[in-house]
Order: sequence, then C-alpha cells, then structure tokens
Amino acid sequence: MPNIKSAKKRASLSAIFNSRNTVIKSEMRTSIRRFNDAVENSEADKVEAYKTAVSKIDVAVKKGVIHKNTAAHKKSAMTLKLNASEAK
Repeated sequence: MPNIKSAKKRASLSAIFNSRNTVIKSEMRTSIRRFNDAVENSEADKVEAYKTAVSKIDVAVKKGVIHKNTAAHKKSAMTLKLNASEAK
C-alpha cells in the first residue's frame, strides 16, 4: 500500500487505465471473433464485421493497448481471410 501522496495517485490512476485497457481489448477481441464467425458461416455482413473489427483495432493502437505492428499483422490476416472468402 503506497504511503506517499503521489504514489497513491499513481496507484489509483493505474487502476483506472487498466480497466479502460481491459474494455478496449475485450471489444477488439469480440469484434475479431464476430468477423471470424461471419467468414466461417458465409454471412452477408462479413464486410461490415471487417470494418468494425479494423476500427476497434485502430482504437486499441491509438489508446496504446496494442502495438502498431501487432495491429498491422491482425488487419493483414483479416484482409487475407476476407479476400479468400470473397473468391469462393
């Protein structure tokens, strides 16, 4: 337990940031999962799911939750999966 005022403030802010990051990351993972389900089930709204997932990934990068190269890797893999499903 912190005793110094600035350490107490840091601990409380750390908890706030941690909860925000958790929400952002869970939203990102959920949108990616929905995209994968849409592609596997050949649903008509897979392009919309792709756009939503890319948007959530971009938000996570902007907020510093994930690294930009990780985001690029995820978006690239999703694009390849989307294009492969469109070609069928």
